[in-house]
Amino acid sequence: MPKALLWDFGNVIVRWNPRTLYEKVIPDPVARDRFLNDVCTLAWHGPTDCGVTFAENCSALAAKHPEHEAEIWAWHHRWDEMFSGAIAETEAAIEALHARGVPQFGLSNISHETLDSTLAMSPAFGRLSGVVASGLEGVMKPDPAIFHLCCERFEMAPSDFLFVDDSARNIAAAQALGFDTHHFTDPADLQPALERRGLI
Repeated sequence: MPKALLWDFGNVIVRWNPRTLYEKVIPDPVARDRFLNDVCTLAWHGPTDCGVTFAENCSALAAKHPEHEAEIWAWHHRWDEMFSGAIAETEAAIEALHARGVPQFGLSNISHETLDSTLAMSPAFGRLSGVVASGLEGVMKPDPAIFHLCCERFEMAPSDFLFVDDSARNIAAAQALGFDTHHFTDPADLQPALERRGLI
């Protein structure tokens, strides 16, 4: 049975969706879908989670799509508007685990430029004893190297962790390395998953 938690951040502890911002930036839904599917894509954003600055990434994309320059730069300058608050069920679980003395850590694909502002979005982040952030390490989930880094840094074996993430790819990668996992798709499923493992 696991004895520690390893938490993803986005859509596990706090809600993140670029559409939350771009519903304000691009009111027309067809134009907005086209922009997010063809211009500011998640694949394009990926390098910022691996250490490339927002300014570098936005500049390169704006050079390719000058007609969307303002919308592209909103990704950088209005980043925090992509968030819509903390997930109450996860906050409650983190507090319950803390009360029981269960060690808790973070593993997130996140830019080094947005790490501090994200950690300020919920007091639950203050319960984490350590964080591995891809933007600081230059490696991202689902690369096995970042999971090995967590084990080394937090001095635990893969089987010691329950890893909670909303990405099926990341969950599969962790399972292959021997982590216990919970695929976070419905906040209501979190507490039962923790109870089954005797963590709360």
